[in-house]
Amino acid sequence: MSIIDVTARIRAREPALGYWSVLDSPVSTERIARLGYDYVCLDAQHGLLGYSGLLSGLTAIDAGGVSAGLVRVEANDPSPIGRALDAGAAGVIVPLIDTADDAAAAVSATRYPPKGRRSYGPMRSALRIGPRPADSDATVLVLAMIETAQGLADVEAICATPGLDGVYVGPSDLCLALGGAFPGDPAIASQFEDALVTVREAARSAGVAAGIHTPDGGTAAKRLAEGYTFASVASDLVHLEQVAKSHLTDARDQFRQGEQ
Repeated sequence: MSIIDVTARIRAREPALGYWSVLDSPVSTERIARLGYDYVCLDAQHGLLGYSGLLSGLTAIDAGGVSAGLVRVEANDPSPIGRALDAGAAGVIVPLIDTADDAAAAVSATRYPPKGRRSYGPMRSALRIGPRPADSDATVLVLAMIETAQGLADVEAICATPGLDGVYVGPSDLCLALGGAFPGDPAIASQFEDALVTVREAARSAGVAAGIHTPDGGTAAKRLAEGYTFASVASDLVHLEQVAKSHLTDARDQFRQGEQ
C-alpha cells in the first residue's frame, strides 16, 4: 500500500489499523512493517528514539513496502513537524491540541508557503513525496491529538479546522484529564466512554477521520465497530515484555508440572 493510498483511506474515513513503535530498532520495525498494518507510527514524543532513530525507522518502514510511516511528533512546533516530514513521514500526529488555533498551527506547519509555514528542505521525503510543494501539501496527513480537558471541550471547532485530516485520542492523558487517578482508572470509565463518543461524533459531523490508541487488537476492533475510523495497536516495547513474560511463565509452569 502506498503513502497516497493510506492518506486517501484515512481521509475517506475508511477503516485503517496501525501499529505503534517506541523502540530505536530498525530491524524489528521493518519486520513489523511487513505484517500488513496500514501504517506504523513512530513515537517521537514519548518513544526511545531520537532523530537518527526516526530516520532509520522511517527507512525501515518503507523497506517493508506495506505500511506507511507516521510520526507522533514531540510538540506542536514547525521544527519537529518539518523534520519528521523531511525524514519521509507520510503524516504527523500532533500532541496536546487544545483549540482550533492550535490545530490550525499544526496544519500550517505541514504546508509550504503560501499555504503554511513549512520550510523547504525535503531531504529524504523528496524521494517519494514531491519534491514539488503542491504535491506534498496534497499528500501529507495531519492529525490532532485530543487528550486534554480543553481539547475535549473544543473538539467540534478543532475538527472543523481547514486542512486537518482527523483527530486522534490519547486515552492515557484523556483519562487523567477527566479526573482519573491513573490511565484506565475504572472509577471514571463512564465519563471516559462518554468522552470517546463526543470525539468520534464531532469527527463524523465534520467529515474527518477519528483515530484512537488501543492496548490490543481486540480493543482496536471494538473502537472501529463503535465508529472510530482508524486505530493504533499497543507498542513494540509492550509486546516484547508481554511475550517474553508469557514464555517464561509457560516454561516454569510446564517444568514444575513435569517434576510432580
